[in-house]
Amino acid sequence: MKVEIDIFTGYKIYPSKGRLFVRGDSKIFRFGASKNESLFLQRKNPRKIAWTQLYRRMHKKGITEEVAKKRSRRTVKHQRGIVGADLEAIKAKRTQSVQDRTQQRLAAISKAKAEKKAKESKKPKTQRPTAPLANLKNISKQQAKGGRGGR
Repeated sequence: MKVEIDIFTGYKIYPSKGRLFVRGDSKIFRFGASKNESLFLQRKNPRKIAWTQLYRRMHKKGITEEVAKKRSRRTVKHQRGIVGADLEAIKAKRTQSVQDRTQQRLAAISKAKAEKKAKESKKPKTQRPTAPLANLKNISKQQAKGGRGGR
């Protein structure tokens, strides 16, 4: 004995009971009563009709046995070192006070500036070749830069 399910209400339809509706795209709908068929053809939403199974399921009605809630696992937070620093270094930085951190930052900046200054002083200064001033009187800026005058 094959028991079908009403497409609208979700109730069981026993053999030789109910109606079958075949839509133009060959989809089959089974209804247990003409009331269900009528509501379906009026395009009523079974989730909004209080006596249907879909409504009851959606609004959690009639659940007799208490379903034990699934216990979700608590996420355990781990700390790992990053590529540049290990975990101890990260923890040490976290426990530092703000004043210590600013002093370290200022020291690092001044050290970098001193290194840059030392590097600049070692470099011999190269001077640009200057053109004689006599030639500059009669030429335009474009010609002085090496332009060919629009040709």
